[in-house]
Amino acid sequence: MKAAILTAVLTLLSFANASAKPKNVILIVADDLGWADTTLYGHTSFYETPNLERLASRGMTFSRAYSNSPLCSPTRASILTGQTPARHGSTAPQHHTGEVRLKASVDERSRNPGNKAMQTNSVTRLDPAYPTLGKLMKKDGYATGHFGKWHLGPEPYSPLEHGFDVDIPHHPGPGPAGSFVAPWKYKSFEANEPQEHIEDRMALEAVQWLKTRKKDTPWFMNYWMFSVHAPFDAKKALIEDYRSKVDPKDAQRSPTYAAMVHSMDDAVGTLLDAVDQAGVAEDTIIIFTSDNGGNMYNEVDGTTPTSNSPLRGGKATMFEGGIRVPTIVAWPGVTQPGSRSEELIQTSDFYPTLLNQLEIAIPEDHVVDAVDIMPALRGKPLDREAIFTYFPHNPPVPDWLPPSIAVHCGDWKLIRIFHEGEKGAHAYRLYHLKEDIGETENLAQEMPDKVEELDQLIEGHIEETKAVVPIPNPEFDPAKYRPERIGVPAVRNKKKKPAPKKTAIGGWTASGTSSIKRVDKQLQITSSGRDPYITASPFPQIAGGPFTLQIRMKSDANGQGAVYYNRPPSADRMPQFPIQHDGEWHEYEIPIPSPSLNLLRIDPARGTGTILIEWIRLVDADGKNVKSWEF
Repeated sequence: MKAAILTAVLTLLSFANASAKPKNVILIVADDLGWADTTLYGHTSFYETPNLERLASRGMTFSRAYSNSPLCSPTRASILTGQTPARHGSTAPQHHTGEVRLKASVDERSRNPGNKAMQTNSVTRLDPAYPTLGKLMKKDGYATGHFGKWHLGPEPYSPLEHGFDVDIPHHPGPGPAGSFVAPWKYKSFEANEPQEHIEDRMALEAVQWLKTRKKDTPWFMNYWMFSVHAPFDAKKALIEDYRSKVDPKDAQRSPTYAAMVHSMDDAVGTLLDAVDQAGVAEDTIIIFTSDNGGNMYNEVDGTTPTSNSPLRGGKATMFEGGIRVPTIVAWPGVTQPGSRSEELIQTSDFYPTLLNQLEIAIPEDHVVDAVDIMPALRGKPLDREAIFTYFPHNPPVPDWLPPSIAVHCGDWKLIRIFHEGEKGAHAYRLYHLKEDIGETENLAQEMPDKVEELDQLIEGHIEETKAVVPIPNPEFDPAKYRPERIGVPAVRNKKKKPAPKKTAIGGWTASGTSSIKRVDKQLQITSSGRDPYITASPFPQIAGGPFTLQIRMKSDANGQGAVYYNRPPSADRMPQFPIQHDGEWHEYEIPIPSPSLNLLRIDPARGTGTILIEWIRLVDADGKNVKSWEF
């Protein structure tokens, strides 16, 4: 009994002293690491992240943590300022380019007649006038060091101008210089040995800096990883090790990417070891997060780098796969070891949380959009209405949307697509994430009141932040509008090849990047990636809807499935459905809410692989089979 009372008293004292200074801080930001790329959430059996599990055992893992943007630089600017991209104007990762732009504007070059809205120009440098985390902590007596990627501008906009005593390797680019494995191409930063891995080296540099810290001086280590951004290479031994573990039925099957995740996790372990060996674990806050979701559009080892399943989309998209990120906070005396939280947080929240709890004043004239998440860290509910994601661009990646802004409020998510509706009105996508984490069912038409309620929050955020927003394109030409291309990645920098002759099999033709043939009374679709699909041809006008499309299919590819119906093809007439790409037979039913049909197209995957279809059936509102195809 006495032991229990003593334990309770010590716990209370620990919590009471949680904000007492000094506290060291390690802020680790991975680059392009997806929510499903770690073992934290039970969605990978291929990647190995034991050191992240080790960190999680010391603190709190957040299941609903979001980056401020689906791309890197905007999120990084938000972490350092506590502001959203709508306010600070950094909305795209253009900070390595030659043009210096400190204010956002409407992009007059985005008058493509096929686009309904004009994009915005992103800020291209983080203005040194901002009271960044580095500046405020240094002013308060902290030793400050930045290690790894920056991508917020070269000098005079580098970490050295934002409050950091040291910046290694002082590289302004968007990713590793040339390679993860030496020889690399950093200016004035040589490898210690042949084939040295840059993440090993960054961890080594950070640890050497930590060892030189004075015991009576708190420190802030800003460790922004190069991992796991392109270029895609890794230690050869690790690649071969993971190659032997590849399951071709698993959507995560790139041994190179798995090796990259492994080295990233090793770096986390190196930092944890150093903190323990220095005897400062109980006085050091460690935060781990990512700047955006996993990369789903590059190609490595004949597949996409990773899969964000069960989330939809990935890096550069407004869907969950682009913005939901793995996050751990280990705060001695505050977070319960091994705890988890479902509270809604965003990467910009670390700005007010750290500064408030470390008793460092935020300048009165600096507006902060983020909130102090200390209640959530203590295991309590967080009093927050919503978070916002602003991305006013047209990225050429799978599942892309035109310029958009999203709000998360409770279990609801609304995406406003600027001026994509009729006569310049906005278009909307509404999802209930608790019931539909894969964002397969757009509820906007069914729930107009909820759309209006959440859109008012969006409008309030735009007004409050004075955001520069997309405007209707005065040169929009409906004849050149191609809504069926929304969500379909553009193919760039490749010579055009003559279009292959379309082969009709059983009433279907292959298009996009797929080919078809009949195999053992089945339609075999071979996809080379990007956007494989098949179209029913010829297809007469059919009445009697709404309809249900039924398909028996198996696949070893990856990505969401979709069905387009009626001419002209439209993103509003594109029900999506989750597909199990496990190489086994499955039957799918896709509702088609239309009284009649004059076009039918099936997109069975996004990535490379083979899809087999045994039969396709179209059923009317009475359950009658009105059209069927067998092969």
